[in-house]
Amino acid sequence: MSFTPATIDAAIKHLQKSDPVMADVIRRVGAFTLRSKRGRFESLVRSILAQQISTTVARSMLKKLQQRVAPSRITPNSLSQLSADDLRAIGLSRQKAAYLLDLTEKVRERSVRLHLVHRMTDEEVMDELLPVKGIGRWTVQMFLIFCLGRIDVFAPDDFGLRSAMQRLYDLPEMPKRAQAEELATPWRPYATIASWYLWRSLELP
Repeated sequence: MSFTPATIDAAIKHLQKSDPVMADVIRRVGAFTLRSKRGRFESLVRSILAQQISTTVARSMLKKLQQRVAPSRITPNSLSQLSADDLRAIGLSRQKAAYLLDLTEKVRERSVRLHLVHRMTDEEVMDELLPVKGIGRWTVQMFLIFCLGRIDVFAPDDFGLRSAMQRLYDLPEMPKRAQAEELATPWRPYATIASWYLWRSLELP
């Protein structure tokens, strides 16, 4: 399943029925508008670039990388033309340059089969991508949500989700992983849709 109108309708009804807090958030936020992004390789590149830096800095770095490979797009072939020094010259840390080159090499040699991930289960995608340097569970979870459009993904280590949970469920502190997973149990099998509403709730007054 993915973000089809029928799936979203079923998800909203389930969440409203199973969790009164979520029902209130849905009422206040409004329609679900997330659409999955195209470009699997570039999505992973974006995730690596965004690690441990602000959104503004990450966007600037992405723009510089796009300019560096222009007129090509960010693809395994275009990045394979760059060295670690080339990536360092546009502002990437030595570590992130190594991560991007490792991703590029693994996709080019087909040890990471991005062309097949749409046929894999969530756990199979996890197993496929975790061997790439710089890609952890959170990065794969974001890939499942925003690129593959999987509807039952929950990232208990995500800072934004835990912040929203603390606020919405009136918790004295941010929930630990186990508590976050427990709170998310009623959302299954639509944890992605619930997560999107939690992220959006952070924008509410």
